[in-house]
Amino acid sequence: MLNRMRTSKILLLCATFFVATANADEANYPELNDSDEISLMRTLSDLGLHDMKNERWNIYAQGTFISQWQPAFPAAYTNLNGTPNSLTNKADNSFTGTVTPYLGFKGWKGGEFYYSPEMIAESPLSNLKGVGGSIPDFELQKTGSESAIWYTSRAYFKQTIALGGTTIDIASAPMQLAGTVTSRRLVVSAGRLSVIDIFDKNIYAGDLRHQFFNMAFMANGAYDFAADARGFSQGLATELYYDNWALRAGRFAIPVSPNVINMDYNIFEHYGDQIEVEHKHVINERSGAVRLLVYRNRADTGKFSDATKLFEANPNMNGTTCTTANYGNPNANAPDLCWARTTNTKIGAGINIEQSVTEDIGVFFRGMWTDGLTEVYNYQTADDSLSLGAIMKGGRWGREKDTAGLGYAASFLSASHVTYLNRGGIDGFLGDGAITYKPEQVVDLYYQCHVMKSTWVSADYQHLANPGYNADRGPVNIYGVRVHVEL
Repeated sequence: MLNRMRTSKILLLCATFFVATANADEANYPELNDSDEISLMRTLSDLGLHDMKNERWNIYAQGTFISQWQPAFPAAYTNLNGTPNSLTNKADNSFTGTVTPYLGFKGWKGGEFYYSPEMIAESPLSNLKGVGGSIPDFELQKTGSESAIWYTSRAYFKQTIALGGTTIDIASAPMQLAGTVTSRRLVVSAGRLSVIDIFDKNIYAGDLRHQFFNMAFMANGAYDFAADARGFSQGLATELYYDNWALRAGRFAIPVSPNVINMDYNIFEHYGDQIEVEHKHVINERSGAVRLLVYRNRADTGKFSDATKLFEANPNMNGTTCTTANYGNPNANAPDLCWARTTNTKIGAGINIEQSVTEDIGVFFRGMWTDGLTEVYNYQTADDSLSLGAIMKGGRWGREKDTAGLGYAASFLSASHVTYLNRGGIDGFLGDGAITYKPEQVVDLYYQCHVMKSTWVSADYQHLANPGYNADRGPVNIYGVRVHVEL
């Protein structure tokens, strides 16, 4: 019954939102490295040393610092019976800092190579526990420490094959070489990158260094895409563009166990597959797009129902006795997923809509359903999800490069997942020891101010209801500040 109810709610909201925007243009966040911003490429071009229309190479960089504060909030209990994954109900603060260079090089016609190292330093709220589909700072997914850590985020090859149609100009940008492509083309990407570099993109909710802070707006919250603990993977993706249509398919490696850095490269045995269909349209002279996405993961995961049944049959099958990969639950009176892990598949399907409403306002909607049977392997903990909202440029008040955004997101759990948590079990992010289930919901409101060339400062407020899907705890208010620099 719970599964049917959560699916029906998502489908109804999808249909309602699509009808509401059917008579509703351009991306309304600042374009990276606009002509009046500071960049090495622009400087070299002004000196006549670089061709910004037909690039053989480029270099860009960004730096982002986010600080958040969480006041104390009401909670009937915290870490009940020793189950350790509650969000602390005491005042807390967190930060993330990232620095990312982007390098691109063209080897031959249509053949491009990209490399991007990244540095992260972070200190999360409650060690990143106690929140499921609404992690307050999207950068926290990248598994760092208070000391700076460097790693390779992207290193991949892209081949574009022209198939005809009209000619489209491509601007210089990070991980994008300026030039031209045809409206009908085949694009193959192979190497290390993020799945959401290609799939589930949305111009109004996706570039979270300019937009919302909460990770619920980076992609479909229930999109358990193949990724290591930092959000990146190795694999192959193919994109076929035919004018206003696009078809994408990809297979990527998954970690050796949930949310770790080490990867399992046997992509014929364990993998994440996805297929996406996109159609771009114009309604009343305003541009928009609709994307339909299906994914299927095959991995060694635990089913929530299996873990609960095994514990009921033998109480020794708990987290304190498991010697294989586990989440470290010290509650000996609770089931544990480590005892239930075997090769399972997980499927999900989602919709992604973006639509310009006026010259300076754009709206978005995402919704995804999954089978909800197995533990989340790669992304945040949500079995189903939806998000919607709008962002506005600041031109109406004389601040063309400022933006304001308001978003709402909700995440849902399956019935077997709720039963497992109510018995004291934990997964990668959740586990209060007991649960009075309600969907986890967040409202995210931000204002981004363009303070000087290539520099933006943002203020953010989030209201999080039912943290960890538990109506016995919260609500939680979270306040944030972001400084973002591009070169």
